[in-house]
Amino acid sequence: MEERYNPTTIEGKWQKYWSDNNVDVTVKDPARRKFYCLEMFPYPSGKIHMGHIRNYVIGDVITRYKRMRGMS
Repeated sequence: MEERYNPTTIEGKWQKYWSDNNVDVTVKDPARRKFYCLEMFPYPSGKIHMGHIRNYVIGDVITRYKRMRGMS
């Protein structure tokens, strides 16, 4: 593992993977129940800390769980 993160060494690889596999494409299926999650609006309230990360991770996990359960 590199000591410093250098995005130019890996970002292109993953962007190609996402593009090739349509990772960011959603399917509109009226049979699936809709779900919308807004964990919080991003706004500057001081230095970033673990509380910010926690809130975003909770929303991300819930959304992924709902998608795995068949929601749109």
